[in-house]
This record gives sequence, C-alpha cells and structure tokens, in this order.
Amino acid sequence: MVTLSKIYTRGGDKGETSLGDGSRRAKHDLRVDAYGTVDEANATIGLLRLHLVDAPELDQLMARVQNDLFDLGADLCTPEDGARAEGALRIAAEQVDKLEAEIDRLNEPLETLKSFVLPGGTPAAAYCHLARTVTRRAERLTVALAEVEAVNAEAVKYLNRLSDLLFVMGRSVNDQGRADVLWVPGKNR
Repeated sequence: MVTLSKIYTRGGDKGETSLGDGSRRAKHDLRVDAYGTVDEANATIGLLRLHLVDAPELDQLMARVQNDLFDLGADLCTPEDGARAEGALRIAAEQVDKLEAEIDRLNEPLETLKSFVLPGGTPAAAYCHLARTVTRRAERLTVALAEVEAVNAEAVKYLNRLSDLLFVMGRSVNDQGRADVLWVPGKNR
C-alpha cells in the first residue's frame, strides 16, 4: 500500500520527477507523459461516472477500470529494466480479457453501425467519447514509448481495449445506440 503523509516534497521543483524505481526523469519525458495521460484518462472517467447514476452496473465497471488505470500508471512508472522491475505491478492479460468480455456483452444488443458515431447524444455518451479520446492519446504515447524503451505489451493492449469499451459504452448509454449521432459525410457542403 502507498502511504502519503506529506503531499509536497519539492523534488519536482527543477522539472524532474521520480519513477517507481527511484530514477529521475524530466517531467516532459515520454514515459512521464504516457503515465500522466493515463492519469488524465482516469480523471475523465471520474467525470463520466457522474453521469452513470442511472446505470449502476456501468458505474461499477468504470470503478474497476479506474483501479486498473492506477495499476497501469504504476506499470508505466516502473521501467521494465529498472532497479525495481522484478516484482513490479504490471497489467496482466486477465485484465485485458475482462475488458474484452465487457465489450462483447455491451456490443451484443447494439445494431450494426452504418456510419461513424459523432460524440454526443446523452451527457454520459459524450463523456464516454471524451474518455475514449484521452485513452487513445495515452495509447499513442505508450506505443511511442514502447518504440524506445521496454514496455509491458499488456499495457498497450489494455489501453486499446479500454478505448473500444468506452466507444461501445457510449453507444449503450445512448439508448442502445438509438440516440447515437451519426456522421453524414459532406452534409454541410
């Protein structure tokens, strides 16, 4: 468990931060940007949850996802080849599998799409799409990091599946897709 008795340490005042293995990196380092964007996705899901009061099952799903995103942040914060790599908390294949099962469950009753979905419809759906786009950015940064440093492959898979889950959830909370706002190509020409 983590114990936080003092919130500020002054350790980052010169533009650096500590990773999970104790090494120091610039705050604009790609690894820090990746796990920082995972944190941003988590905060966005917190906003989404405010709009799931009528969907307690989905709210509980997002509560589990928020916990997983802290696991993911810990994973990315601790380099695979760092001093504390052995025994570090890592995203596991089972966490990805659970997302896939939820995607399949939520997608099953939805009609097949005949166009792209524009973010909107209900407030919950709009927040699903916002969380999805932030998650996609976290995924892009994590993939970029994986090109220059070792990264747990399950971390990338988790972000990819989470963005898919948020898309399907957006359709689900849009009256099972009936309230989706669809893209009409060239509509405003």
